[in-house]
Amino acid sequence: MEPPVEGEVSNLAALPERLHVVPYRAILDVSEHLVRRVARLLRQERQRRGTRRDTRALSCRRQAILVLRWFRERADAAALARDNGIGRATAYRYIDEAITVLAAHAPSLEQALRRARENGGRVVLDGKLFSADRCRQRDPVTGNDVWYSGRKRRHCGNVQFLADATGEPLWVSPVEPGSVADITAARRHVLPQLRPATGDDLVALADAGYDGAGAGIHVPIKRPHAVPEACFSLDNQAYNLLLRGMRGIGERAMAVLIGRWRVLRHTTKSPSRIGDIVQAALTLTILERETC
Repeated sequence: MEPPVEGEVSNLAALPERLHVVPYRAILDVSEHLVRRVARLLRQERQRRGTRRDTRALSCRRQAILVLRWFRERADAAALARDNGIGRATAYRYIDEAITVLAAHAPSLEQALRRARENGGRVVLDGKLFSADRCRQRDPVTGNDVWYSGRKRRHCGNVQFLADATGEPLWVSPVEPGSVADITAARRHVLPQLRPATGDDLVALADAGYDGAGAGIHVPIKRPHAVPEACFSLDNQAYNLLLRGMRGIGERAMAVLIGRWRVLRHTTKSPSRIGDIVQAALTLTILERETC
């Protein structure tokens, strides 16, 4: 891996005199090659938009570093703007632009299933609730706050994901409100394509929350309340234990993303952007994995 990118503090003279700042040297722990890859994608987006040269406050490379700091360190947009000598609104615009560009390069479901077949033929389907700032949106029928998750007792966005047998993330879905159950979100985004793809060369594993997902999706066998645990079939217990062990490896996929890109731990953006942010983080993970 190439040496890390060194941060910089610029345009200190442009800061108000009343604002006392202390410049310091910082290290961003990403590879130089990842910065170049992100900068290349941003340059392609500027060319697509027809942006003229020297009309942006930051170059593609400096914008890439700004965006990587936001993803990696969950840096405040105001601090990023100050460090780069730009306005806060410009910093937000640069971040939003990069999220859209990176999310557009996230793998499709077809690509994820193809890769899963190459990497052992096993996928793990699961959902993750990503916390966000409060955003009231009433359901027109029930009147409930759709982004509020009763299970987590906070405002969240529900994102479905697929992981391979080694626990590496393969695909993430668009976001659904936190009140939407995993099985409902899966039926909207993944099951219509996942069920027909399962067979001898691809096995899909899921937890009990996906009971009723249909043929091809292996879920634990539920024990009826009237049946004591001691009377539950040993075959069923062994099946559940085996399934739990194989599924547990795949469920580390979200830990890989959240551990690497700290901005996923909580977002202050609109919850409707959570899906794009997670897809952008997946793209960064794949680009980083390709550079190692």
